[in-house]
Amino acid sequence: QVQLVESGGGLVQAGGSLRLSCAASGRTFNNHAMGWSRQAPGKDREFVAAISWSGGYTSYAESVKGRFTISRDIAKNTLYLQMYSLKPEDTAVYYCAADRNPSWGSRRFVFDYWGQGTQVTVSS
Repeated sequence: QVQLVESGGGLVQAGGSLRLSCAASGRTFNNHAMGWSRQAPGKDREFVAAISWSGGYTSYAESVKGRFTISRDIAKNTLYLQMYSLKPEDTAVYYCAADRNPSWGSRRFVFDYWGQGTQVTVSS
């Protein structure tokens, strides 16, 4: 069974940085899009970023472009989200996810698998 296990969340001051990791297991992810979504208290879950597991496609939400970088290490089966210049509005639970049939042309993702989430809190 697919397992996505996030780590790296925590408390950071505004302007600081954090790197999230997601260890993926249970299947091969060659044709998948791997991504991150987040959910702040009282708000809907929103897309943050995605990357093709085997190629060079990436996609970012406008709110994080230029501040966040998504990457993956195929040898380690691990997904990363490097976050810079964090803002209080970035505070949320961050979820790792995988889309089995990504539509890179439309940049729309329907994630089939989800991790349990890791809390990121940015203080002002």
